[in-house]
Amino acid sequence: MMHGRKIDSLALDNYQRAARVILANHLVTRTYPDRIALPLIRRWATELREDLAELFGYRLEVTETTARVFPIIDRLDAGKPARTPADRLFDRRRYAYLALSIAALGRAGDQITLSELADQVAAYAGRVDGLELSTDRAADRDAFVDAVAWLTHRGALALADGDAGGWASDPEAGEALYDIDRPVVFALFRPPRALQHLHSVRGLLTEEAAVGSAHAPTAADLARRVRRALVERPVVYLDDLSPAERPVLGQERIVADVELFTGLRAERRAEGVALIDTSGRLSDIRFPSTGTLAQVGLLLAGEIADRVLDIDNPVPRRAGAPDACEELATQLDGAIPESTVFAPLADLRALDELAAQTDSEPEAEEPSETTYPLVDAAWVRETVQALADRYGATFAAQWQADVPGLTAEVVALLERLRLVRAVEDGLLVMPALARYRGAVVTVRTKRTEELFVTAADTYGSGTGTEGN
Repeated sequence: MMHGRKIDSLALDNYQRAARVILANHLVTRTYPDRIALPLIRRWATELREDLAELFGYRLEVTETTARVFPIIDRLDAGKPARTPADRLFDRRRYAYLALSIAALGRAGDQITLSELADQVAAYAGRVDGLELSTDRAADRDAFVDAVAWLTHRGALALADGDAGGWASDPEAGEALYDIDRPVVFALFRPPRALQHLHSVRGLLTEEAAVGSAHAPTAADLARRVRRALVERPVVYLDDLSPAERPVLGQERIVADVELFTGLRAERRAEGVALIDTSGRLSDIRFPSTGTLAQVGLLLAGEIADRVLDIDNPVPRRAGAPDACEELATQLDGAIPESTVFAPLADLRALDELAAQTDSEPEAEEPSETTYPLVDAAWVRETVQALADRYGATFAAQWQADVPGLTAEVVALLERLRLVRAVEDGLLVMPALARYRGAVVTVRTKRTEELFVTAADTYGSGTGTEGN
């Protein structure tokens, strides 16, 4: 029996808060995400360790300085990227510098200067085709400092002296000295498989997914996979799940277990289930929220809902787009440097053939293909422009003069929340978007105009740490 059913009701809220923190961050240190998180996790370490294993199949390791949960990945997800301190998405270069920095820190002592770390990363980068770190180039220095800032934010590094920004501006005049927290460095990157032994990113997924489910999962396996989906995705649609998993999502006990563990409330619809996070401690993105992107996103969601419900001007419907997980896997596999793969252990073609055979076996009954309302791209652009014309004075300055850029960012936000799905000529409208129809807008004027948009409960974008 999970511990949540045995914990005193007065202490249950504290336990659920600990569960949300570790699920949302995966890595907790003395300073990340804040100074009260690690003592909270340590208080409930035994209960969390056993419940995480029972409910999700996750492994939790807790030490005096770190708490690290090792998740099981069922499918790839591009919705949890690493971000810079200025909230920009990491690009490929920043990811590469981050990985190489962790490798260099694993071989360093207790302290290191920024220039020394840069020299180590530059040496490693020179061994990878198409990658380079030149401290003479400002763009390379900025990307490297962003990677170092990511590590500093999580406690792997602590600034002891100097200024990273000064080094980024002029490496000849600026310098920074960092203390290295080795347990955090060790906890950050511990892949379950040796990466140089993999010829496909699919090898990082669960064994059932990697081999095409050649061996039928047990009832307990299916239950854990559905629970994992509930806490890792903003909304779980039935169409996302395999035919064997869909009945499990409909089981009251499965969803109730996750509600009890996290303290969240499940919203059930015919199309699927979403966990509503009113605490703000499980979601990596709050929605609705403050800021131009979130507010315009909510306004656009309301406009889309009204457009879909307009019976006088019905929108066309279209079947779902190709599996985004498979598209992402193909893109990542295409970027793997062949020279870094250890060929004798990377030859997993037998598994690929087995997966192909399994996929080709006829099913007893093919489910009918689900269709979704489609709003065309031109209408989306015109609608955001109309919102900008009406509320533009309340927008952040960077978006007032860049409505196309605003449109792209808002659509990306809605897609990450799984409210829409972008296709070549527009947006497929997902069922969960309907909960945001009828958003109320108030423009309040103080020193400057401010836009307030309200809706029902907070709808998060799933859990997990950025960059994991």
